[in-house]
Amino acid sequence: METNTNQKAIQIYFESSPNPNSLKFVVNFMLFPAGESYDFPNSESASYAPLAQKLFELDYVDRVFYMSNFVTITKNTNQDWDQIKQEIKQIIHEFLQNDLPLLDREKLSENTTTDTSANFNELEQKIVSLLDEYVRPAVEQDGGAITFESFEDGVVKVALKGSCSGCPASTVTLKSGIENLLTRMVPEVTSVEAVG
Repeated sequence: METNTNQKAIQIYFESSPNPNSLKFVVNFMLFPAGESYDFPNSESASYAPLAQKLFELDYVDRVFYMSNFVTITKNTNQDWDQIKQEIKQIIHEFLQNDLPLLDREKLSENTTTDTSANFNELEQKIVSLLDEYVRPAVEQDGGAITFESFEDGVVKVALKGSCSGCPASTVTLKSGIENLLTRMVPEVTSVEAVG
């Protein structure tokens, strides 16, 4: 009987986030290239994500988010993390240990929208650059992601994903952090709003 001696030593640890219903499951290697993220607000949106589909089979999982070297799980309020985090960790570990795909790349290409960043004007590029440099790292640290959606009539619209979506602290972060930064650095910006 042949055994696989090339199996990865997979370590997964937990990191809390400002959203008490979200927990980061951090892996000791990169799952996706920097800047690449996938947000699944429900099981229907995870049609090309086998791991997310498996996690949504757990009745307490409300949202799944992939990025860099972590998976953020948002649970419903009926369960305590101490009761469920080991089960989630085990599912993620088994997927990675067995080299099962986190994404079905073929189905993903059918669901992917084209990148519109090349169509941004100079002011929008500056806003995106500031978000990437000053905001994105902090949001990722909290188990989420932020993407620029639009800029019109002084209003910047952003999408918050992962643990930031629905987080009680996200409104404060949006107004006191992101809005203050952008209005200070880009005089044309008057406010910042979350969409989606």
